[in-house]
Amino acid sequence: MTPKTFEAHCLRLPAATRVVQWEGTSVFKVGGKMFALSGGFIERSGGFMFKTSNMAYQMLIEQGFARPAPYLARAKWVQLTGNGALSDAELKAYLKQAHALIAAKLTRKSRKALGLG
Repeated sequence: MTPKTFEAHCLRLPAATRVVQWEGTSVFKVGGKMFALSGGFIERSGGFMFKTSNMAYQMLIEQGFARPAPYLARAKWVQLTGNGALSDAELKAYLKQAHALIAAKLTRKSRKALGLG
């Protein structure tokens, strides 16, 4: 997946926003909380970064598709070993899951205001 495709997919998710932080890194958020990162310092160190479930975290690392994300690993974030580590369909599914994991942690009031049910 290209960085432009990654960005377009992240922004298609409900209530997703993008801000540029940390040396030009695109930070994708829902309700003000990060769910994925691309570009900037991440491009220089490898592939995209995103939040995962506990099971996905273990599986992606064990199978060599990803490594623990610097500074975010304890929160179960991974960094892909390269932009082509996963197929586009697989990466889109993981991004949808990352978005859902973060959205689920928002308050009921915040989810309702964002139209997330």
